[in-house]
Amino acid sequence: MRDQDDAPYVVIERDSGGGLGSFVLGALVGAGLALLFAPKSGAETQEDLKEHARRFRGAAEERVREAQRQVEEHLEEVREGVQTGFNGVKDAVNAGRSAASEARTDLEDKLQRSKAAYHAGVRAAQETVSIETEEEPEAEAL
Repeated sequence: MRDQDDAPYVVIERDSGGGLGSFVLGALVGAGLALLFAPKSGAETQEDLKEHARRFRGAAEERVREAQRQVEEHLEEVREGVQTGFNGVKDAVNAGRSAASEARTDLEDKLQRSKAAYHAGVRAAQETVSIETEEEPEAEAL
């Protein structure tokens, strides 16, 4: 088991207060010293702040314009790429159609030649059969 000395314990300290008064006093002394040692008057400081704000605004506007220009350039590049791809696909489709048409024409020609050869073969076979049938009665007669 645990020993009594190993048990966790809590320490509570009590402060007598007085922190708020010291803080307020320090803030007042600091503000007074800041006014005494400030290198510029309030109006001059305001003008400086306005000038810095104008410069910041100008720089921000320039950055926005530059970002817009870059976005427009990238969009134009993307448009050109899409157009090039579209034209490539269009050309490929046209080439495919042309090749299919040529293949069909070639196939139709081959089919016509095959039919003609088939019919010629059938006629030759019929002629051979008819010649053989005509010769058979003569051969039986001998």
